[in-house]
Formats: sequence, structure tokens, C-alpha cells
Amino acid sequence: MSVDYFTASAVRAAEVETGELLRSGVLMQRAAAGVANSVAAYLVSSGGCYGRRVGLVVGSGDNGGDTLFAGARLARRGVAVFAVLLNPSRVHTAGLGALRRSGGRVVGALPANLDAVVDGVVGIGGSGPLRPDAATVFAAVTAPVFAVDLPSGVDADTGVVHSPAVRADVTVTFGIRRKAHLLAAAQCGRVELIDIGLGEVDGADLTSWTDEEVGRRWPVPGPADDKYTQGVVGVVAGSPHYPGAAVLCTGAAIHATSGMTRYAGSVGAEVLSRFPEVVVSATPQAAGRVQAWVVGPGLGTDHDARDRLRTVLATDVPVLIDADGLTLVAQTPDLLSSRTAPTLLTPHAGEFERLAGHPVGDDRAAAVGELAQRLGVTVLLKGRTTLIAGPQAGLPVVGNDAGSSWAATAGSGDVLAGVAGALLATGLSTVDAASMAARVHAVAAQVGAGDAPLGASRLLDAISPAIARLRRSSAGAVVRQWNR
Repeated sequence: MSVDYFTASAVRAAEVETGELLRSGVLMQRAAAGVANSVAAYLVSSGGCYGRRVGLVVGSGDNGGDTLFAGARLARRGVAVFAVLLNPSRVHTAGLGALRRSGGRVVGALPANLDAVVDGVVGIGGSGPLRPDAATVFAAVTAPVFAVDLPSGVDADTGVVHSPAVRADVTVTFGIRRKAHLLAAAQCGRVELIDIGLGEVDGADLTSWTDEEVGRRWPVPGPADDKYTQGVVGVVAGSPHYPGAAVLCTGAAIHATSGMTRYAGSVGAEVLSRFPEVVVSATPQAAGRVQAWVVGPGLGTDHDARDRLRTVLATDVPVLIDADGLTLVAQTPDLLSSRTAPTLLTPHAGEFERLAGHPVGDDRAAAVGELAQRLGVTVLLKGRTTLIAGPQAGLPVVGNDAGSSWAATAGSGDVLAGVAGALLATGLSTVDAASMAARVHAVAAQVGAGDAPLGASRLLDAISPAIARLRRSSAGAVVRQWNR
């Protein structure tokens, strides 16, 4: 199943719907127990709870209350708990009383040599950067940080990371995931979701695919398949100046599926020297029938490149446009005006700005959706968190947290384009193909890198192992479901 992410207003509405659970403080106690258990589990994994030292940075409101009650629970387990109250006149009085009764101490500054720190400054209602007093406290923190609900200084709905902001090692959240947990995944660290009794929530406008879902849906050959029925993708990429783009893009298509890859361009000899299974021609017109096209990586932006792009866009099959192809579209917007077949654009932030006429801005998810609807295409915005939006209004944006930035290397986008194009040729929708390609691309970067930087060639070689890992995770999910 996919994982959904919700706005702060949806979270508040879900809390209100619990009625007496909210009014009586039961939700707060459940949240505090979740925070305390998360911190305790870390302490136990590194030597135990008794005698360990934990700091609390406490703001006003319910977020501060969750933190104080969590601190009281930790203190009862033998943890020395030290709390800095950022606004003593507005502190949660019941939480503060519980902390003091359990042996926790209120201090003016956090002591040194703490084993963990809990960020309870602001929750989903916070906005803007850390205030100076909170920033001063966290500037001296070296212990692992556990954020309550969200790292302070991160916007709950847009994922904007203000400066300064808390960078959490673990974020403990409650009931349903917030949009920032995906949009600012690197700032949130590992997200632990605690069930506090909120009901089902509908209407997510941001979602992500699980590894199991990608593995289960990855196209593999069936008993009656041949090279044609599994999808034939055509690649129009590369030039004498950038032959590597053609090699990477076609290679990625080969590794992604078991169909056929055709290359149409000026560097066929270079492509064949690496991948002899590719069928090479000089132009798209001479390539033969395909089920999808990839056009743009390393293609150039001259008249010949524009003519090749026009030829591809005149077909009635799905087309993925990347790199130089996006520059040409930005220069000549009418290239898309007569398209009726599915189209996928894969810009980075700079290319997005050229296409949209403005920067991405703070609300990246909204910006992607707006551009997709305006152009009538699917847009994949590259980044540590990739965002994908289709042209239909009302559908959620799909996000993928790469989990690392190893893929931030030259040629990485050419690999992504080849994978997504091959998936389009199998008959997947533009949104599904883009979502699955983004996930396998991220996993391939982790597989290929290990613990050291990698180039696009090693990323390319890791595509097949990454698909195998995802398919194994899918098989494991089926076995777990069967054994229930």
C-alpha cells in the first residue's frame, strides 16, 4: 500500500473528532508515552535507561505538554531529565507538575554530556525559524535529537526548512503522517508513527509508494511474452559533444525491463560498443515502431534537435522529455500544444523555472501540480524528495524520499529517464512509471554507493540489483500477509 501524508488542518480535525479522548488529555498521554518509549528504546540499545541523561527543550502548548509528560515517564525509569522552559509563563502546568513529581529538573541551560535531547519547542502549528533563545540551546546540542511531531523550524505543510531549524535524528509523530515528514525527510530523520487512536483520514494530497508496492508492480515477462510484448522503447539522446548521455539513457532502459531498446541518434557506434543488444538507427523516422519515446538527454538545442523533438511529439505514444528537450519546450511552448498522447516532463529546479516562468518556490508540491495541470502533462520534479504530479486536478502528488543524496551526480538524470521511459513502454501510466522509476533510481544509488560516492556508470550498473531488492521485498510482504 502507499503511504499518505496530510496537512496540519487535517490532523487537527482528526484530533477534534476524537472528542473526549482529546478533551480529557488521553491523546496527550498516549503521545507522551510514544515519545518516551522511542527515547527509552534508543537508550536501551546503547546501554540501558538507568542513570542516563536526557534533555528537554520545552515550548508552550500541547507540544510542550507532550514533552514534559514524556520526560516524567523517562524520569520514572531512572533517567536524569533536565528541562529548559523557553516560555515559563505559558508552560503546560500539568506536564510540568508531572515532571517535577517524577524527579525531573528545570534548568536554565542544558548540561553537557547528554545521551539524548527531545525537541518540544513547537508542533504543527509553528511557523518560521527557531527563535533566538531556542536556537542558542540547539546550537550547543551534540546528542541525538528526538523531535515531537516535527522538528521545530520546519513548516508542516510545505516542508520548508527555515534557518535556523532543528535537524532531528528521529521524529515521533502521532496517528497520521504530516506532509513535511516526506517533503523535509532529511530534516526529520527516521519517522516513528505512534497510534494514539485517531480515526481514518481521507483526502491526502501527498502520497508515496512503498518498496513492496513498487516491487509487486514491476513488469516482468510472463509465459506468453516476447521482446515486443514487453515494451519497445525508443531513445533520442546524445550528440558528438555528449555521447555519454545516450549510453547512460539506453543502458538504463535495458536494465529496467526485458523488452527492446531502440536508439535513434548520431552516436550509435558509442551506444553499440557498450550495449550490442540495442537496435540503432540515425533518426526517429528510421527507428521502427516503439511503445514509448525518451527524448532530450545530451541532445543539444539546435535546429536538428528541435526537429527530432517535433518528430517524436507528433507520434501517438507516450513521450518522456528530459534535459535539452525541456530547454527546447521552454523556448517553444507550442511543441506541446497538439499533444494528445501521455507526456512526462522530468525537470530539475532550474529547468522547472524555465518551463513555469518562475522558481519552484516554497510549496514544491503545489508548484508541481500547478505546472502539470497548466501544460496538460505529468511532471516529475527531481530532488532529494522527488515529486510527481499528473495533469488531472484533485489527485495526490506522489513523492519519493531518496533516503540519501548519492544520486546527485552528473548523468544521474539520464539514468532516471531511461528507466522511466522503459516503464512507459510497458503500458504503465505516466504517474506510475515516474513513481516507480524514482524509487528504483533511489534504491540503486544506495546499492551502488554503499558508503562511498558513485558516478552515473555505477548507478546504471546498480539498476538491476535494485529492482531485485524491491521484488524480494514484495515477495516478503506476500509471505508475511499469508502467515497472518
